[in-house]
Amino acid sequence: MRGEWTVEDYRLIADALAADIAAGRLRPGDRLPPQRAFARSRGIAASTAARVYGELVRRGLATGEVGRGTFVRAAAPPTHPPLAEPAGARVELELNFSVLPEQPALLAPGLERLLRVDPLGQALAPATVTGPPGAREAAVQVLARAGWTPEPERVLFAGNGRQAIAAAVAALVPVGARLGVEALTYPVVKGIAARLGVTLVPLPMDGDGLVPEALREARVRAVYLQPTLHNPLGVTMPPARRAALAAVLDELEVYAIEDAVYAFLRDEPPPLAAFAPARTLVVDSLSKRLSPGLTLGFVVTPAGAAGERVAAALRSGGWAAGGFALAAATAWMADGTVAALVRAKRRDAAERQLIAGKILDGYALRADPRAYHCWWELPEPWRAETFVAAAARHGIAVTPAAAFAVGPAHSPNAVRLALAAPPVDALSTALEVLAAVARGDYAGVE
Repeated sequence: MRGEWTVEDYRLIADALAADIAAGRLRPGDRLPPQRAFARSRGIAASTAARVYGELVRRGLATGEVGRGTFVRAAAPPTHPPLAEPAGARVELELNFSVLPEQPALLAPGLERLLRVDPLGQALAPATVTGPPGAREAAVQVLARAGWTPEPERVLFAGNGRQAIAAAVAALVPVGARLGVEALTYPVVKGIAARLGVTLVPLPMDGDGLVPEALREARVRAVYLQPTLHNPLGVTMPPARRAALAAVLDELEVYAIEDAVYAFLRDEPPPLAAFAPARTLVVDSLSKRLSPGLTLGFVVTPAGAAGERVAAALRSGGWAAGGFALAAATAWMADGTVAALVRAKRRDAAERQLIAGKILDGYALRADPRAYHCWWELPEPWRAETFVAAAARHGIAVTPAAAFAVGPAHSPNAVRLALAAPPVDALSTALEVLAAVARGDYAGVE
């Protein structure tokens, strides 16, 4: 095997050791084997072992002490949590946002109207969680789907989708109580729960989404889920499963927080709220339909005290929408701009899925043909952490399964690819590079 290793392979070995350090299998202060012993154990040349150790030192993960050997240092913290801020990679396949080339021209007229004196004065006034006149009616047009139309008086506004989720969780789950989530869930929910003092309980999924019977043993106050185009798996819960889940929610008197942020990419099925209207809060936003830079969040509440608690949480948490963003979004929703962008982004997402399916054909890729993301179960001998590190060396940011996993259970050996952000030609090139990395073929991809 010694003669089979290439110059690039020492980096793969360093990636594996870096993953062991990140996972705690190698701890700060642990002494690495002498280089010759390490070389024999891996079947590599001593010079290759020296390169591996040198790479770890270069990354700040190890330190060499004369006469004593090489020791693991505390790994530097990541510069940003998963899916939180742009990583500065040349190709962004981690954050899933889409800004189409024609988008600025479509949005500009709505902003121009707001810059007139009277509309601007109104937009700069303090906003309420119920919005200005006409805002709820405009939102209903955007949120309605598959025969379900929310009542305007049930719609509340947040600054963005994350704030809508935070308000819903704060309203439904007291400090110290338990919130059920899918075993793989939106990473931001983990941060929200930690800051609100809420314990997350991972619930099993199958090919149809969350398993309703799991709620019976979970003893949760509410459950957060993405039943349509689940992030990261892309699963959409069929109507029969939604009906079964609704029955369990009613029986246990448990609320569901339905995150519908990707549902605009599909016409069907109806939301969970259509099956359990008294037990479901729908959270959504314009961040995927429009852009994360100027967005708006929604909470569609059931009748009764839950809606009042969400409104109070939005106000007290500082999560209400700003007046200018709310005024701009209301105009775009009312004049058909949002609907036009939804149609364009559906076409765009479908095109990108075709590209991903063609380039990654033969790999274990799970995706809905209408989604902006896909789930890649990596081939052996790759592990998610080492693949992410290898992709980063080529300037490509992807997300490991561990970012979505809840609790101490072993996360799948997979990565999520967000397809929305790069230009189509850059996306194609990046996917070809990742396919080459997965094959171990590094020729021509530096």
